[in-house]
Amino acid sequence: MLPDQKEIFFHHALKIQEEVCIGCTHCMSVCPTRAIRVIKGKASLIANRCIDCGECYRVCPVSAITVEQDDFESIFNYKARVALLPGVLTGQFPGKVSAGQVYAALYKTGFTHVYEVENTVGFVLEGYAREKESNPVLPLISSFCPAVIRLIQVRYPSLVKNIIHVKPPMDISAMYYREKLKSGGYSEQDTGIFYITPCAAKIAAVKSPVGDGKSPVTGVINMKYLFNRINRELAVTGEMEDVELNQELLSREGILWSLTNGEITNMKGRVLAIDGIHHVSEFLDKLENEELEPVDFLELRACDQSCAGGILLSGNRFLTVDRMKKRALSYPPIANKSLYLKNAPKEDTLEEIPPRSIDKLDEDTTVALEKMDRKTRLLSSLPGFDCKVCGAPDCSTLAEDIVQGNAEISRCIFVQLNRMNNNEMSVDDSLSINTMIWGKEWLTEGGNNNDIKNENK
Repeated sequence: MLPDQKEIFFHHALKIQEEVCIGCTHCMSVCPTRAIRVIKGKASLIANRCIDCGECYRVCPVSAITVEQDDFESIFNYKARVALLPGVLTGQFPGKVSAGQVYAALYKTGFTHVYEVENTVGFVLEGYAREKESNPVLPLISSFCPAVIRLIQVRYPSLVKNIIHVKPPMDISAMYYREKLKSGGYSEQDTGIFYITPCAAKIAAVKSPVGDGKSPVTGVINMKYLFNRINRELAVTGEMEDVELNQELLSREGILWSLTNGEITNMKGRVLAIDGIHHVSEFLDKLENEELEPVDFLELRACDQSCAGGILLSGNRFLTVDRMKKRALSYPPIANKSLYLKNAPKEDTLEEIPPRSIDKLDEDTTVALEKMDRKTRLLSSLPGFDCKVCGAPDCSTLAEDIVQGNAEISRCIFVQLNRMNNNEMSVDDSLSINTMIWGKEWLTEGGNNNDIKNENK
């Protein structure tokens, strides 16, 4: 059984379709927070461990994991319908398709306004400069990637204080453009701002923002869906005319911000960029264990090539990066800092980020130490093969589940074999346990398959 979670901390955009899942354990193997178990032959999610990084989505061989999104038709509930557009969307189209043509196609789908997220990177940089002056904790960690923020909350809670308390461009652009529309006569109720998301983590960040505040973004649209809609519009229209781009603040730094190295090229001191959630985890292990030389700033992104590698992109991530770098060359660098200081949104600071540790065995220190001692003893009795037959990702996780009362050591197939050899467990008992984990179909009907019988002859 899964741990009883009376309080669910995070909204999740990733959903497991139980009727499609085949219990292959691929998702369980790649999850960086050990948030998945197999029960009755189906993958099951432990909500407070999941960070919506999308690694499970990438590896599922049967597409049993889907990504939630808002209904596209919901944009029509608003008079001002804003497509909050990340640069990686335009970067997926070949060079012959201009950003202006992508804008035109978005207007044809029903949006009344298009605003690129990276317009407000200058505001973010000013916030970073302010934070660097006021926050003595080093290294400062970027607040850009919501999957990384959740990873730190659940696996590295001692590093929560290092996260820079400046809202990411998605939030600041939504706030800035909402105010701009208000000054143009649109009311708050008439304005809908919809972020075109390249990943599941950004959906989760809109639905349940860090610090439990309210997101300035109205809804989220799956980028893969919208990419296909734009392609259809381009195919029907032929060579679509360019429209004027709404990018009065867009800069070279802004266009590159969502790519790996996009932030650190604007930072001074010893700065590092790490992408890929498992690389990030390895690095945070070293940071938490104080195995690194002093670092001033860390740019951490969950996806390979950062947002260009998001799970909801249709285009090749390396080509997307190349196109964005070429596009950036036609834009000036940020020069007029006073412009950003004058127009910066007032509420650009992140609320306090609470730790949500998944590794704490108990709130009571004495009890936690007792559980840790029991876990250590259990590990010495387990084989250490991490075979996943028990329905957990590895022996250490099984031992933790046992001490937390969510599993029994008899789930281990090697423990079962040892007990049967010593006449401490019957074959029927073993079958009952494994049926609970893998389901009746695999353990009974699968074994009666004629092809398997013929192979055994």
